[in-house]
Amino acid sequence: MLRRVFSTLNWMALTPLAARAPMYGRLMLELLADRRIPLAKKAILGVAAGYLISPIDIVPDFIPIIGRIDDAAILILALDLFLESVPQELLYEKLVALDIDGRQLERDLARVRRFVPRPVRALAMRLPDLIDKAATTVRGMMAPGPVGPAPLEEAPA
Repeated sequence: MLRRVFSTLNWMALTPLAARAPMYGRLMLELLADRRIPLAKKAILGVAAGYLISPIDIVPDFIPIIGRIDDAAILILALDLFLESVPQELLYEKLVALDIDGRQLERDLARVRRFVPRPVRALAMRLPDLIDKAATTVRGMMAPGPVGPAPLEEAPA
């Protein structure tokens, strides 16, 4: 069992990805700054950042190895969900502008997705829709409207 966990957590497979991290960081900053991406989609990364800096974890950080896995999984899911919510044309535009190989990005994403179990990933894929619904509800609650009961219409004489 323990051997299986460690084989799944082959951190050395991520070494080449670490060299490309600054490039992918620039891509994320460009996408976050782009006004064509709705704020609700960007909120995915905000929620993940809040979780990462929060002292409350699903698995406490003081537990060796496993304590950091939930943080890594949240980060991977958030980045993946955000990138999947970006329209392909816009993502391609940014990749070309930053001279990033889209095929390499896909290979790197596939490599890090292995760290998140499929059922967790499938559940997380529903998160953007839930955020959209919540944002719509909040906007509806904040929309200015008449205060008090609606005026009565007079009946024709």
